[in-house]
Amino acid sequence: MAAEERDEGAPQRRIALVIEYEGTAYAGSQYQKNARTVQGELEKALRRLTRKAIRVALAGRTDAGVHAKGQVAAFLTTVPYELAVFRRALNSYLPQDVAVRAVQEVALGFDVRRHARRRWYRYRIYNGNARRPLFRSQSWHVPEPLDVEAMREAAQELVGRRDFAPLAAPVSGRSTVRTVHAVELRRQRCWVVFDIEGDAFLPQQVRRTVGALVRVGQGKETVEGFRRLLASGRPGAASFAAPAAGLCLMAVRYEDVDFGNTEENSNI
Repeated sequence: MAAEERDEGAPQRRIALVIEYEGTAYAGSQYQKNARTVQGELEKALRRLTRKAIRVALAGRTDAGVHAKGQVAAFLTTVPYELAVFRRALNSYLPQDVAVRAVQEVALGFDVRRHARRRWYRYRIYNGNARRPLFRSQSWHVPEPLDVEAMREAAQELVGRRDFAPLAAPVSGRSTVRTVHAVELRRQRCWVVFDIEGDAFLPQQVRRTVGALVRVGQGKETVEGFRRLLASGRPGAASFAAPAAGLCLMAVRYEDVDFGNTEENSNI
């Protein structure tokens, strides 16, 4: 019996998913009519599973080539499948570079974007002399030596609530004030790893921040110069965005929704 017949008159449910994806082959997370996107693949898989056209909402928008370990998606349905069935069946329909890691039924009023309290992004820089082809889709290769201590000092200026317009692509018609709760920048042998967690982020904010921090690490900008740039209030003042390949959305955090342990191996 078709899903349309089987669930007629069934109560509506909202299902939330934790999604991991390797973003290289996608034009971003959000649906685009003439391009391959993560949302588009999720909606195709849901249509195959439920035989219904279902619109998916995402907690955060990631650009073309950006990855995610903990993106959150949500949708409404009347299909009465158990949560384990959603996970198993969707993963059988999704391409190999997208996977559902966790499934949770949430309140009907749950808004996957507006109810998110924190978003955690990680950027990975390979700071070795020679190119590493196996890592090129997951990191930015910066061969020059980097002064990680200077970068770390500059990064601490990001913590707090402020206007981040200088470190983002110009936007119009909405506030550019955001809160950064925590940052960490560390070296692990040939890797430089930058973690940033905030309430929300502006377009290209993390990538332009990384680009500006690398200039500090290369000695092309001072910590004081980074501080002045951040305080300038000039939209798009940090014009260079680090390559998308190094960026990953690690997790989205909510007050009342627990997706269980989806952060294993979070040091990677």
